[in-house]
Amino acid sequence: MTIVIDATPPPCARAHGIYLDELLHSPPSRSQLTRDERDRLSSMRATAHRQCAGCVVLVECLYRAVVEVDVAGFVACTTERERRQLRRELGVVIDQSVSGEAGVPRSGSGPVSHESVVAMRQAHPADTCEQLATRLGCSTSTVKRHLRRARENRPATRRPTATRLPTVEQVLDAFDQLESSSVA
Repeated sequence: MTIVIDATPPPCARAHGIYLDELLHSPPSRSQLTRDERDRLSSMRATAHRQCAGCVVLVECLYRAVVEVDVAGFVACTTERERRQLRRELGVVIDQSVSGEAGVPRSGSGPVSHESVVAMRQAHPADTCEQLATRLGCSTSTVKRHLRRARENRPATRRPTATRLPTVEQVLDAFDQLESSSVA
């Protein structure tokens, strides 16, 4: 018996530049964009959609991004807003206090507090999220999650995760109802 392992990384790892672009992660309102910026954003979204839609791990990625982890940015053919919409429809609440699969905080120098991320943003307002993450020694997703929480003026604690998680089929059915899923 021969075991074949496909070591081809997913599109987000091969062409990560588009997925890390600040414009795609946190687009300003349409009125704040020039025509060229709107065209660039539209092109980036279309490229990211095509790449995600053709990815062999799309279903697993979508499920994890909706049900298990509150990741920032464009993931699995969805924006942060679309994933929040899916969670509302499915009754999913992600426990922000736990970031690892085993229920332990991230490795390294310990969890980064909400207050330290907000303070770092205030101290370095011109830095990108990636630069703030480097300064704090955490992931860009962590910085974005805390900044989003600060923008939305939400408390730092969340309700516990729902005891009954949706099935993959339920997540896919809800995804199919999104307007943007027709692109994927």
